[in-house]
Amino acid sequence: MSGADDRGLSAIDQRRFRDVLGHCPTSVAVITAARTDGTPAGLVVGTFTSVSLDPPLVAFLPAKLSTSWPTMRDAGSFCANILGADHQHVGQRFATSGGDKFADVGWQPAPSGSPVLDDALAWIDCDVETTHDAGDHEIVIGRVRDLDVRDVGSGALVFFRGAYGTLGG
Repeated sequence: MSGADDRGLSAIDQRRFRDVLGHCPTSVAVITAARTDGTPAGLVVGTFTSVSLDPPLVAFLPAKLSTSWPTMRDAGSFCANILGADHQHVGQRFATSGGDKFADVGWQPAPSGSPVLDDALAWIDCDVETTHDAGDHEIVIGRVRDLDVRDVGSGALVFFRGAYGTLGG
């Protein structure tokens, strides 16, 4: 560790921070939206989580350096597509910057118009409730408008210690 900030706290090395927190498995979700021009957009996150039951709220944290999130932000809604164990290739596609992420990816519109991926294990369609600044990320809180599970027999795709893995199924 090196240095201290103005509150006297030790600075945390970013590589060490990532390595230690990498021991906490995270879900793999593709966040989709219909841009204001109607075209689909999406990005993969490992930060999708439940927030509240009453009202039903969820959250995800896009990086401020994301090139996809700014094109989706104005839609006012999004769909979180939870990926199954056999869909690592879908996660990798949506993690890539640029290109047509929806080429050869089947989808149907959710009630909000956001894409529900055919390969999603489950989906959660939301209206953006609020966003908060959080360091090098934003916290996006969504109010759930509809949701469903498509494949109860599959395991979930997770990210653990820098690699994809499977949980359940």
